[in-house]
Amino acid sequence: MGKIRVLVVDDSAVVRKVFSEELARENDIEVVGTAPDPYVAREKIVSLQPDVITLDVEMPRMDGLTFLKKLMKYYPLPVIIVSSLAQKGGALALEALEAGAVEVIAKPGTAYSVGDMSVQLAEKIRAAARVDMSKRAAQVAYAVSGPDKVISRALVASTNKIIAIGASTGGTEALKAVLTRFPANMPGILIVQHMPANFTKSFAERLDSLSQISVKEAEDGDSVTPGTALLAPGNFHMVMRRSGARYYVNVKTGPLVCHQRPAVDVLFNSVAVYGGNNVIGVILTGMGKDGAQGMLKMKQAGARTIAQNEKSCVVYGMPKEAVEAGGVDEIISLDDIAPRIVQMLS
Repeated sequence: MGKIRVLVVDDSAVVRKVFSEELARENDIEVVGTAPDPYVAREKIVSLQPDVITLDVEMPRMDGLTFLKKLMKYYPLPVIIVSSLAQKGGALALEALEAGAVEVIAKPGTAYSVGDMSVQLAEKIRAAARVDMSKRAAQVAYAVSGPDKVISRALVASTNKIIAIGASTGGTEALKAVLTRFPANMPGILIVQHMPANFTKSFAERLDSLSQISVKEAEDGDSVTPGTALLAPGNFHMVMRRSGARYYVNVKTGPLVCHQRPAVDVLFNSVAVYGGNNVIGVILTGMGKDGAQGMLKMKQAGARTIAQNEKSCVVYGMPKEAVEAGGVDEIISLDDIAPRIVQMLS
């Protein structure tokens, strides 16, 4: 495979320049063009035939979301949404992911150094280039049609159980497919989805509005309680701790792990130590190795572990690495994950 051809679409000349300069350092990525708005972008997509597009959601003349929807209908390509850290930006980015974008990244600014941002941008471009757009389209269609009915289950004494889930590219829709099928009386759930700061809050609120369980962005010291899912906040690692019979989380900064913050491995490693055989670990669609070693540690500590299968993954990277590392008990379709977890608890 040759270099990944990228088109940068952004009304900010500074962002176009920063992205072009930073990506020029990568041996396997080439910025083939830039565009200040969707009208120019449309012409360049036809003439340059990029593999991946980075797209600002807030632009003059035509906003990025409108352009994205047209693109997904007539010329589907992997799109990475570039958004400001404002609350409005988070909501727009989420809408873009639901419309078919494959990744989201924050504009370089206060929350990220350009160095951290460029590492993550390059990783997201590599992930986007591997996305199967027909699977992504099917995922979007499934989300629009709505999930299957919530699975009912008898109340079981599962207050000490923990469900730990990790996901990346394609994970926002995969998580939605799993969480919206859970009944309200699930054990505590801990989630790492690779996402920038601020976007995780909007994503948690969206999942909360669709699910029987409560979903919230984790805060330092939050208890892990039945019926609630805690989502690691963007740009922070989340670890589980135990005090007596109580599980709780620490939300903290720290170096990138597997190019990520939050990292799935950071969560899974802590869950292996403090949760032992009370844990069900799940790894969903995403690129890279994050979560593979942590899942192996969970399994070695007595956890039961599940990986999403290749056929239902938008990118079969993280689950594949976890399987190859020997940390996975069962490899199953996305549709079967929620029912299987409920079955394990019953």
